[in-house]
Amino acid sequence: MSSPEQQMHLAAFVTAGPGRPGGWRHPNSVSDWRSAKYYQRIGRTLERAKFDLIFFADILSVPYRYGDSLDPQLRYGALGSMRLDPTPVLGALAGATEHLGLAATVSTTYVEPFTVARSFATLDHLSSGRAAWNIVTSFQDAEARNFGKDTHLDRTRRYQRAEEFLQVTAKLWDSWDDDALVLDPAAPMFADPERVHRVDHHGEWFNVQGPLNVARPPQGYPVLIQAGASPSGRNFAARWADVIFCSHASIDAAKDFYADIKGRAAAHGRDPRQIKILPAITPVVAETAEAAREKSQQLSDLVVPEAGLSTLSYHLDIDLAPFPHDEVLPEMQVPGVQGHYQEVRELTEKHGMTLRELGKQYGGTHEGDFIGTGSEVADALEQWFTEDACDGFTVSGIYQPGAFDEFGDEVVPHLQKRGLFRTEYTGSTLRENLGLDRPASGDWHQRAAREED
Repeated sequence: MSSPEQQMHLAAFVTAGPGRPGGWRHPNSVSDWRSAKYYQRIGRTLERAKFDLIFFADILSVPYRYGDSLDPQLRYGALGSMRLDPTPVLGALAGATEHLGLAATVSTTYVEPFTVARSFATLDHLSSGRAAWNIVTSFQDAEARNFGKDTHLDRTRRYQRAEEFLQVTAKLWDSWDDDALVLDPAAPMFADPERVHRVDHHGEWFNVQGPLNVARPPQGYPVLIQAGASPSGRNFAARWADVIFCSHASIDAAKDFYADIKGRAAAHGRDPRQIKILPAITPVVAETAEAAREKSQQLSDLVVPEAGLSTLSYHLDIDLAPFPHDEVLPEMQVPGVQGHYQEVRELTEKHGMTLRELGKQYGGTHEGDFIGTGSEVADALEQWFTEDACDGFTVSGIYQPGAFDEFGDEVVPHLQKRGLFRTEYTGSTLRENLGLDRPASGDWHQRAAREED
């Protein structure tokens, strides 16, 4: 069997709430989003298909960036209409699975390092080394106003806070030596005080004494996921991330991003093989190519353009309501997520999409490269993987939970027969299954920003 470095990796992008604006309306969608059993079922499905991890996104507000109104989000079940806190969801999944990695999004902008370090260390222990943290920096005034702030931090300040946040979090994980927990009742010695250390961090953003009150995580550090697309975001991701989540409208854009990130990682002294780049895809699978196209069109018909534009307005941090919907999106400077803007600019230039068409596409987001039979979708995945556009994929379901069953049943077997994907888990932790080294204590020094950066 091929090693983890020679095989692609698969993550599942799951929403703890309604999925895509059209997907939740589909007859095959199950709406039991408030039930632990709903997510446990998805987790078991992904584990049967040998996925590396399940990945929950999160936001901290109901967005009202489009037309200064909550209406399109709530009415059409868009991005932020309802989101459960993903961390307790992962707790429910930890007991229902044995191998699947468990990833949650937590922002560095409105929480404290001690809370995050403790939460993910706990999850890593309870799951026997399967925890992962998707690091984001919140960028919306709507989020700021839920935490007593009038406006959000600008991009530079957000990343400065995130940089120090990561350093403090890593120091806390390192505050227990790996052998600090002795558990010798005869001595007696529960934990060796000489092997547990205060961190005494005093910085611009945080003052933290430590130590953490949880032993060092089984993985050393939980797997770190990031999705930076701006120059500062790419540098941050190339230094800190073990896994990078991204989105591209074409294989050429994916290749450019892949080469850029791997080059940045090498320039920062990291082994580029120790960063796994997993672009987002939303495949549509059916028994025939024609049936897949019909399914894609059916899903597109269920998307109200305002639902996608409301989500895009949130991502770009620009109100798109005043723009003419029958014209193309003009070039602009966006304060929000650079990666999403680059994706929609590419779609606009490639297909001449009007803003209304872009709203339907963005609300549905099922790409032409990944629409077809199981074999045809596997062909596209193989091309991207073998042509250095990615190290694997983050698979989103067109509807939940059935789309993950379809992918596992119809696509994964083709990848396995071609030797591109595992048939069994070989590692005992998420890091091992991803082919990532376990960080030694102090590994954060290599990842932290240097003055010349």
